[in-house]
Amino acid sequence: MAKEQLQVLNALDGAKTQWYHFTAIIIAGMGFFTDAYDLFCISLVTKLLGRLYYTEPGSPTPGTLPSNVSAAVNGVAFCGTLAGQIFFGWLGDKMGRKRVYGMTLMLMVLCSIASGLSFGKEANGVMATLCFFRFWLGFGIGGDYPLSATIMSEYANKKTRGAFIAAVFAMQGFGILAGGMVAIVVSSVFKARYPAPAYEDNPGLSTIPQADFVWRMILMFGALPAALTYYWRMKMPETARYTALVAKNAKQAAADMSKVLQVDLEAEPEKVQPKAQGNDFGLFSKQFVRRHGLHLLGTTSTWFLLDIAFYSQNLFQKDVFTAIGWIPKAKTMNAIEELYRIGRAQTLIALCSTVPGYWFTVALIDKIGRFAIQLMGFFFMTVFMFALAIPYHHWTLPDNRLGFVIMYSLTFFFANFGPNATTFVVPAEIFPARLRSTCHGISAAAGKAGAMVGAFGFLYAANGIGVRKVLIILGVINFLGMVFTFLVPESKGRSLEEMSGENEEENAA
Repeated sequence: MAKEQLQVLNALDGAKTQWYHFTAIIIAGMGFFTDAYDLFCISLVTKLLGRLYYTEPGSPTPGTLPSNVSAAVNGVAFCGTLAGQIFFGWLGDKMGRKRVYGMTLMLMVLCSIASGLSFGKEANGVMATLCFFRFWLGFGIGGDYPLSATIMSEYANKKTRGAFIAAVFAMQGFGILAGGMVAIVVSSVFKARYPAPAYEDNPGLSTIPQADFVWRMILMFGALPAALTYYWRMKMPETARYTALVAKNAKQAAADMSKVLQVDLEAEPEKVQPKAQGNDFGLFSKQFVRRHGLHLLGTTSTWFLLDIAFYSQNLFQKDVFTAIGWIPKAKTMNAIEELYRIGRAQTLIALCSTVPGYWFTVALIDKIGRFAIQLMGFFFMTVFMFALAIPYHHWTLPDNRLGFVIMYSLTFFFANFGPNATTFVVPAEIFPARLRSTCHGISAAAGKAGAMVGAFGFLYAANGIGVRKVLIILGVINFLGMVFTFLVPESKGRSLEEMSGENEEENAA
């Protein structure tokens, strides 16, 4: 038998799109802007770190990070993110979304600043400090995933909920773009102020001592957008769904949302009496497995498979560009010039494919639905991966390089107008309020496990079996993502309580 829905939840579901929706998108979205900036800016500066700390005197080529150090520097933030997603996801269901939201942001600000500082001048000391603070930076970033998605889904109305959650996630595109642009600006300033010869002309002078400030400035800039939104995050009221359905305080929920929606709402405390025991199941209960087990398998597996492909592409795009000759050989440039070129290439890819892909999802997710977008995205990613891999030699010829970059960009476009956005949206909609943040955290952590496979695996695989075979493997992974998409339900146009079955009373089991 269906239970009568609380008036405050009906008001949220039916609310017209208002100013508070946009402020919520910006407040939650700035966290994602910072997340993306922090996670991706490291891939811009790894070549510079190699030149600064690992150049051997007399070597014909500039220094690069040893593969174990490179894997640690690139991947340690992902380990922190995975831990943070599970921990803060669980905490968000226990303590409330709002209270935990400020903690994650503070952690991100402090660790962004700290990752630009280092103990000592030796390579080992600098890398150890960098890895330590980037782990804790990742831990804070991890908390932002389940909390931002859950807060936005619980604030949004039924009709445009998908677009609002996707818009929060789409701020990631601007974060990646900002990473490239900050690198371009900082390197341009230093390049103009301190001219230096190419490495092959003068190895000693090609890396200026001031270059040590450049990577620190780029990493520390990540603290700025996060710090700017702290005040606004603290002013947001707790979501009505948490207050009413989890904390069982209908009066507070009605009071909070009356202010936000600017309408009078009744408290209706009689509707939030402790429910029949049968509908209060926990995460590890048989009932959860029966109702949501396949859904959780669907959200975790698709996010895991997607992130293997997505992060191996993104973190190593500079290696792909170098392999096809889009970025000149390292020895023909000085250190700052190389950073400028990498930043420019990453900004172009972000501008042409990454950012538009996200906003296509925002525009269409409530029209064609999550399922269709995810299936289509995985399908095209599979097609483009195989189209790059099978005639790989053809793409490496000088005349065909532009074609390679266009195809490579299209795989990014369909990742973002596809599963990269939908895997974030769906887990925030289909689970009960008391487990929503936890289940989103688990799904996101599965994604980050995939990101680590992508980040570490690609590094060793590309050296061992070559780029072509790696691209074929990624094509197969995308195909599997398409298969697992069939486990995920469509949530377009349905209320959160309808999706999670919370407004159905069950007999005590």
